Amino acid sequence: MSDLLVTLFGKPMGIMLFQLFYATQFTIYLSAIAFAGGGLIGSLITLARISGYKRLSRFASGYIWCFQSVPLLMLLFLSGLGIPRLMGQDVDPWISAMASLTIYASAYLAEVWRGAIQSIPGGQWEGGRALGMRFFPILRAIVLPQALRVALAPTVGFSVQIIKGTSLAYIIGFQDLMNIGRRWANAPVDGTEPFIVFPLMALIYFALCFPLSRLALYLENRLGTFRKAPQAAAA
Repeated sequence: MSDLLVTLFGKPMGIMLFQLFYATQFTIYLSAIAFAGGGLIGSLITLARISGYKRLSRFASGYIWCFQSVPLLMLLFLSGLGIPRLMGQDVDPWISAMASLTIYASAYLAEVWRGAIQSIPGGQWEGGRALGMRFFPILRAIVLPQALRVALAPTVGFSVQIIKGTSLAYIIGFQDLMNIGRRWANAPVDGTEPFIVFPLMALIYFALCFPLSRLALYLENRLGTFRKAPQAAAA
């Protein structure tokens, strides 16, 4: 691919494009890991939040409040620069970036999913209890299928925020699209000036985020129609 790009665009543009495209894969990997890890932790925090046990609920509320209040940039500084220096050990930028973005994603996803579950009318829970069902069977069989329709669109939409959030990981040395692009923009090479490099990077980020944004909009309109149908029938 490198030779093809050099043939098509010449030097240094072809080399720069190859390195930008190559670095994009790490942006995608980091986004996917953060989304999956944040979803796993976020689901546990959501369960704790709605469990009805005061200590668990307070812990979950504190977790969400804490990590929603701390900027992602500060989490990256702490995990990539602050804590390693305090402990006197080097931490791989991959580990720091994954930890920071996973925690960041988990707090926001937990709040989205909590809101979706609590948007389901209380009568659904009462009906399940009337049938002799316990908390988890009601949640799994009755509430979650309905909450999924509410949560799906904002969950997909938040994946866009995760992708954009990865652009901050360059501050701890993570080799992603932003880091490589900044290096080329600062290089004393003709044809790699910032007004050339940064628009190219913006196009790549746009190509990653736009399909997800459209998917989230489609799901919101589609599932919103499904939610209105039962209400219309009931009326």
